[in-house]
Amino acid sequence: MKLGRTVRNSFLLVLILVLTTGAKEYKLYFLGGQSNMEGHGKVEEIPQALNKVVKNVMIFAGNTAKDGAPVDGRGIWARLRPGFGAGFHSDGKKNYYSNQFGPEFTFGIEIAKLFRGKNIAIIKYSRGGSSIDIRAAGVFGCWDPDYNKGNGINQYDHFLATLRNAFSVKDIDGDGEEDVLIPSGIVWMQGESDANLLRTAVVYKKNLKRLMDLIRAALRVDDLPVVIGRISDSHTGKNDCNKVWKYGDIVRAEQENFVKSDVNAAIVRTTDNYKYSDHWHYDTAGYLDLGKQFANAMYELEKNKIKGVLK
Repeated sequence: MKLGRTVRNSFLLVLILVLTTGAKEYKLYFLGGQSNMEGHGKVEEIPQALNKVVKNVMIFAGNTAKDGAPVDGRGIWARLRPGFGAGFHSDGKKNYYSNQFGPEFTFGIEIAKLFRGKNIAIIKYSRGGSSIDIRAAGVFGCWDPDYNKGNGINQYDHFLATLRNAFSVKDIDGDGEEDVLIPSGIVWMQGESDANLLRTAVVYKKNLKRLMDLIRAALRVDDLPVVIGRISDSHTGKNDCNKVWKYGDIVRAEQENFVKSDVNAAIVRTTDNYKYSDHWHYDTAGYLDLGKQFANAMYELEKNKIKGVLK
């Protein structure tokens, strides 16, 4: 993708706008994937000192929908808080919070600490059970833009709708002044569904690269930092060695290969240490840590990128 010059020119225009109008600038991160990004941590188990609204972080969580359903992605900008996990939904006028949360919660808290003094915004769209490869789509949804079963609407379409809805709001914090969203990174937690079949597992790197490039293009930054979470296994399944994901090791290797091939990508491996609440999902402590690890990895990528530009 040859978007570098366009991105630099766009950045200069945004910078001029910020300097001349006094608009508030937000570092924007997109969080996406399947159920372990969607989040199954229990809000009631979050430590009391942490279980509160995060004033300096805004979030737009797009309403999820099945493949073939009318394009959705509805949501409203709100202060980050617990409750954006599985079961959360929005009608575009009101957010309906769930009793679960995902990595977005501690990611927002930690990234705001690391970039002290910066305003942080998160756009989240994640669909449990969704795959990248069309052949692994099943009934849960597919992120491949070319997936055209039925009427052709897929998870990538719902993602784009989420972006459009989020960016259409000019004053995301409701202070009466226009805000500027500066895309700063992508966080991706997905791959389990692609680990069910050998033929989809062995091409995961290729599929992941294409999708990340498409998301970068949608955000109009061709070298946007990407942090992915390495999938793990609860070993409570019926496959070899009680694995839930029969070809999970292949996907894990493909994830490592993706990171090795992309200088603006990093991987979080602490998922191997997490306990599970069921066969597929981490427990509350796992989600609390995963968000922090995503933030730390993103911070390092952004620091290295800035150093590279200065050189």
